[in-house]
Amino acid sequence: MDAVRRYDILDTPPDGAFNRVAAMAARLFQVPVASVTIVDEDRIWFKAAHGLDGVSEIGREPGLCGSAILADETLVIPDTLTDPVACDNGLVTGPMAVRFYAAAPIITSDGHRLGTVNILDTKPRLITQDDTATLADLAAIVLDELEMRLAALNALRVEQERRVEQEEARERAEGDRAAIQAFASTLQRTLLPPALPVVPGLELACHYATASPQDVGGDFYDVFPLDDTRWAFFLGDVCGKGPEAAAVTSLTRYTLRAAAQINPDPEKVLTSLNKALLLDPAVGTRFCTAVFGILEPHERHGFTVTVATGGHPPAYHLRGPGAVEAVQPKGGMLIGALAEARFASHNIHLAPGEGLLLYTDGLTEAHILGGGMLGEEGLAGFLVARTAPVSAAQVVEDTVALLDATPHGAGDDVALLALSVPLADTVDGLTASATAHTIAPAGEMPESRL
Repeated sequence: MDAVRRYDILDTPPDGAFNRVAAMAARLFQVPVASVTIVDEDRIWFKAAHGLDGVSEIGREPGLCGSAILADETLVIPDTLTDPVACDNGLVTGPMAVRFYAAAPIITSDGHRLGTVNILDTKPRLITQDDTATLADLAAIVLDELEMRLAALNALRVEQERRVEQEEARERAEGDRAAIQAFASTLQRTLLPPALPVVPGLELACHYATASPQDVGGDFYDVFPLDDTRWAFFLGDVCGKGPEAAAVTSLTRYTLRAAAQINPDPEKVLTSLNKALLLDPAVGTRFCTAVFGILEPHERHGFTVTVATGGHPPAYHLRGPGAVEAVQPKGGMLIGALAEARFASHNIHLAPGEGLLLYTDGLTEAHILGGGMLGEEGLAGFLVARTAPVSAAQVVEDTVALLDATPHGAGDDVALLALSVPLADTVDGLTASATAHTIAPAGEMPESRL
């Protein structure tokens, strides 16, 4: 109960992120009812419910949610009438006549079960182990959303306490402006991974700089495991700025993660994202561009990389000093603009001594001397002219230096993600290099943590 109170979630208004999880669960499993529940001392409260109009809470009677919260694993009841506990539950004996029930517990990092993600049907059915894993992934996404919400609430509370201490009107006005910037920065951080993971045999580096400290940008990136040997990565850009763009960015990031767990084929992942953006009325006319890729260990050395793009600038395959190739499969369309959008993928071998650079268009749209923009041609020329060995950290550092050398820096948010495979004589066994993760407003040189 203390863990539930910590998240301050009970009796809060409906939230689009949790509603989308419930709707996604109903759609993935083709069931009429799905919900996200939090268990209180004497009730089970619905944070989100798909197919349960007018229901906000039920009692903690055993059989369904009351039993699921007691287990560490996903609970599956194929036929409630044959289950000795579930058969007497009010949802089974009442008008709903629930015959099938499955629930994955929402478990905190310190082991407390807060509630469940549930799916219900009015007829008996069976689900596979992959289905139960998918339901557990949705519960993990709910926990991620709760953690991000808690971080934002804590930051906001700290900022509010600071503002209360302000006595002078001018100081209060300055405090308000600082509060906006702090909230934007906090919200921006919730849309990005706190750190890049350790990938054996690969060096990773990233950089993020906001054009304005008061606006939340739509650039995003992530790297995460698919299984014991495969990794997924993505980088993209949602059109626009502010809270609306941040909401679409959050939806995009978690849709990409969830879709990759179901089917990691890059083209299918982007297709799933395209459908999700078009189906969500809150997205409106916003669209995004993205690069999504899969890393698999190569049979010799390095990695096989499968990359799919959706309307995004080309990535660059850095094959060594002076050797650069654009990676842009033909046919990748904008994501979230057209229902019939199609996407394309391309395979490359990322060998030792080679790297891959992904970026958002804030980099190529930076103004250079003479008033023009750097452009893809200028970026390619810069990468070709590099003489340093291909190291993800060094490539990011050199690219940030290129931005700082422009007259006004970047006029838009810039996200960079670089991957490289160290040469065999530069590492001991399998290693993952250090990462860099920075967020800074325009006009300030961000201090990279390498």
